[in-house]
Amino acid sequence: MAFTLKDGGTSFQFPVNPEEVSISRSKGYETINMLEHGEFDFTQGEKVKEITFSSFFPKEYDAFYCMYKENLPDPRVAMNVLNTFLVSKKPLRFIISETGVNVPVFIVSLNSSFRGGETGDIYFDLTLRTWRDSKVEKVGSAASGSKSGSRTDLKKTSKTYTVKSGDSLSKIAKLELGSSSKWNEIYKLNAKIIGSDPNRIKPGQKLVMP
Repeated sequence: MAFTLKDGGTSFQFPVNPEEVSISRSKGYETINMLEHGEFDFTQGEKVKEITFSSFFPKEYDAFYCMYKENLPDPRVAMNVLNTFLVSKKPLRFIISETGVNVPVFIVSLNSSFRGGETGDIYFDLTLRTWRDSKVEKVGSAASGSKSGSRTDLKKTSKTYTVKSGDSLSKIAKLELGSSSKWNEIYKLNAKIIGSDPNRIKPGQKLVMP
């Protein structure tokens, strides 16, 4: 699965996939008060969707969470790209491969932060709002999915992680929690599964995330 923003011929793929993506939908209403009859609601159709997620730009490549190695962007350069998208007056296209998410959007909010002990890494929170363009929405699988009433819901019901070969609690903590120093939080929740030695996790084990 790849998370990509496209600006015309420019394509930017996020190097680390977010743990969770939230897509909010709602319907607009207009309320009219008629004398002797009370209030009546009239639908105005679906409101603009909001898409939010958080991730980080790593300073160094790590195969356990990086989606690609070649041309891995410097975190500061990557943030500059997002800032350029933020001030752009043209809509971007946001695509999540292997899903029905392929929509025109604007970046409406971008927050960045730095964490102690993670030198060079830049964390960010991103909010996108879909742009209404009926001509674009009629093209591709995303439109057909909306016509049939299907819905892509990426919000997880529970946070779990399946251990892979070569994993350690510190590596999992770095990927899932943003800091390798939080490995002990994972161990406390999964002590019965892991056993007395936190260094002896096994591939296939499903660990509950804090």
